[in-house]
Amino acid sequence: MKIKKIIIVLSVALFTWSGCADFLEREPDKILSDDQVFGDAVMIKSVLANFYGRITWGQHIDDSYSYTILDEASKSDGGPDNRMGFEDDRWRVYDYTLLRNLNQFLKGVRETKVLDAITQKQLEGEARFIRAWLYFNMCRSMGGMPIVGDEVFEYSPGMDITSIQYERSTEAKLYDYIISECDVIKDFLPVNPSVNAARATKWTVLMLKARAAVYAGSIANYNNKMPDPIKTQGGEVGIPANLAQGYYQTALSAAEEVINSGKYELQLTKPDDRGRNFYEALSVKENNKEVIWARDYKYPGQTNGFTQSNIPASHAEDIDRAYAGPILNLVEDFEYINDRNGEIKTKDANGNYIFYDKAEDAFANKDPRLWGTVIYPGAVFKGTPVILQAGQKYLDKGEWKFRTSEPGERDDNDVLITSINGPTTTNNQFVNKSGFFFRKFMDETPSASTRGRRSEMWFPRFRFAEAVMIAAEAAFELNQPVKAMNYINQIRNRAGIQSLTSVTFDDIVREYRVEFAFEDHRYWDLKRWRLADKIWNGVQNDLKAQQWALFPYLVSDPGNPNDGKWVFDKIPTHMSPNPRHFEMRNYYNFIDQGWINNNPKIVKNPFQ
Repeated sequence: MKIKKIIIVLSVALFTWSGCADFLEREPDKILSDDQVFGDAVMIKSVLANFYGRITWGQHIDDSYSYTILDEASKSDGGPDNRMGFEDDRWRVYDYTLLRNLNQFLKGVRETKVLDAITQKQLEGEARFIRAWLYFNMCRSMGGMPIVGDEVFEYSPGMDITSIQYERSTEAKLYDYIISECDVIKDFLPVNPSVNAARATKWTVLMLKARAAVYAGSIANYNNKMPDPIKTQGGEVGIPANLAQGYYQTALSAAEEVINSGKYELQLTKPDDRGRNFYEALSVKENNKEVIWARDYKYPGQTNGFTQSNIPASHAEDIDRAYAGPILNLVEDFEYINDRNGEIKTKDANGNYIFYDKAEDAFANKDPRLWGTVIYPGAVFKGTPVILQAGQKYLDKGEWKFRTSEPGERDDNDVLITSINGPTTTNNQFVNKSGFFFRKFMDETPSASTRGRRSEMWFPRFRFAEAVMIAAEAAFELNQPVKAMNYINQIRNRAGIQSLTSVTFDDIVREYRVEFAFEDHRYWDLKRWRLADKIWNGVQNDLKAQQWALFPYLVSDPGNPNDGKWVFDKIPTHMSPNPRHFEMRNYYNFIDQGWINNNPKIVKNPFQ
């Protein structure tokens, strides 16, 4: 079918294309004919850049609120969030408009005469990768959806529309399609990493193949172990259990191809500072050897507000700060270097406070990845400590009591009462409420937290550590325990914590949790393993379903031998008073009635 026109929005700062100088001077937001677009090599690449800019879904660093929905962080600003359950369309992806645009683009690229054969193949490969990524995001949120191939549908009044109404694919067939597309296009793409990991390479495609396969394997495995497996009669939801082993083998093979490529590694440039090393492996673009594909940002043009929104008040460069903060639930899943129990020790066996000389001592010998992920009380950020102090503790007739103040106020002895950073249980704006700040993805560049500049921080979607973890998980499920142990220990050894002598499923769940915090894994992992309803069970004050805060207090009690030391209280965060409640209906997003009205062949998902 003839492409009549294509609408483009120029994304001039997202990617580094060769020979773009003339193009950057053109006016954006034009409706251009196919001859104009596909008769100009620079314009073709610009349309592709636009597609890359349209595929930001799920949790990401330009939506700080997205992190407060799960058990990773809670709000600190804007008033309490009374959420308990999950919406029927939470992170749902259904973008057949983008799919049609991609198919238009593919037709034009295949027919154009202005590209050499190698470039033509690469651009086709990138467009097909984006299309496969779109299908993957649809599949993990809703199950099998219509696969339209390369069709570009044109509607004319009075035509028989049944020819353009496709039935839903089965969930298995859609994962199979994604995997098969990856097999076809992987050799269309470069083998060398792209600038700032912004464009797809062969290894990006293999990472999608590995992730799609391990997701499909998990669903075939764990969905069928439920008392009442979630499925539809036509297989649009639910994958047969006998397919699990094949998917796990596919995931293992694809992950090992990435691992053995020699193009990426578990970055370890600072072996004497494993916390700093982990932060830089995730958050510093220069000379990065770990990130395979990322949503990149560049000033001027496109920047993000994560640092601006979440920076501690003591380090802020503008009026914005402290929108959200990590919670104790996440912090305690990070082990100690030689102790797998990551619980922060606040009281002894008799219920008496444990006193620390410095606030940061409570986190001594923790998994160094915690330092690289979270700013905890007393930790250094941009060269100076972040003081988190909820108030002062003192003894009164043998009972510990506390005093608080407005943030930043001091007592008559010039001793700080409540830090400007918090945490507090008030609704003060721009003050922390959880006891922790983000570090991962916080930009240390001067002016990155200002409204005028914001941040160039990228958001990794695939990195080498995930290839290693997929290999570990797939090997475990394939009953290859030694291989699973060797792979998971690569992750742990880079982190600087003790090796495992055997691997359990719980070990895999926990390792994903701490390695990929804030990277849009947690929600989807718990769904594919069918754990979400068990962890987010809706029980008030449950240790996992409830969001918990850690409040540090300075002992200010002259004459007391513990004067000047620190104690901690664990409390439910008042900004999220309700426990998270994930229901069976939340495993698959609902199908919108409007889609069914347009295409009656689309069947509803379970529980609708």
